[in-house]
Amino acid sequence: MKLTSIANAVLVSTLLSAAAISVQAAPVASDATTVVLVHGAFADGSSWEKVIPLLQAKGLKVVAVQNPLTSLADDVAATQRVVDAQTGKVVLVGHSWGGTVITQAGTSDKIKALVYVAAFAPSEGEAAGALGKEYAVPPGIATLQMDAAGYLWLPADSVAKNFAQDVSPATAALIAATQGPISAKAFGEPTTVAAWRNKPNYYIVSKQDRMIAPELEQAFAKKINATTTVLNTSHVPMVSQPEKVAEVIFAASQR
Repeated sequence: MKLTSIANAVLVSTLLSAAAISVQAAPVASDATTVVLVHGAFADGSSWEKVIPLLQAKGLKVVAVQNPLTSLADDVAATQRVVDAQTGKVVLVGHSWGGTVITQAGTSDKIKALVYVAAFAPSEGEAAGALGKEYAVPPGIATLQMDAAGYLWLPADSVAKNFAQDVSPATAALIAATQGPISAKAFGEPTTVAAWRNKPNYYIVSKQDRMIAPELEQAFAKKINATTTVLNTSHVPMVSQPEKVAEVIFAASQR
């Protein structure tokens, strides 16, 4: 190959790489809406890793909260610190236990919409652990283990069967390895406010959920008068169908 041909090939490769980067990272305006993502129990902020780049590509700022999972109050405080740090409007998103967190933490005037992803949506005075008693115990909940310090965690085989049954074995193993155990007492702590009463709400129901009864999720969505999307997924649609989850969050950001 001639030197000129090699040079041209390198130039084309460089230009293609630059074009790919520009598609993945859209410019973010200083006043752009920020999406604040709140993870649930048995998880951490990395549970949003497939959704984050999709939102960033649409020009949204994104921040994932790292909940300590030590109490409702601690998780609410962690979320409110992130919301308070934003300069523009916020879409607050909660997965699973994170729904309880955003219900308590989502009262700021900065918040333009709430998005519940297979999540609890308690009313004032309700604790997450008391919700759904009228339904059969979900299979995943029946497998919970508690350590000596009172923290709940899921065995790896239950993560694969009940928490994330629609992802690859390697991904399920990663979820199990990075899970955040939650203090059992957190599920007994009631909310004192219900932010969804005064915000536009969106809800993603996971039709194959084995951690929260899908029927309970439907009831939450109806109660909060949410724009509802039903996905044929496990408890972690943001991992198994991130594009669909990102679409809902983006729609909320456009209000």
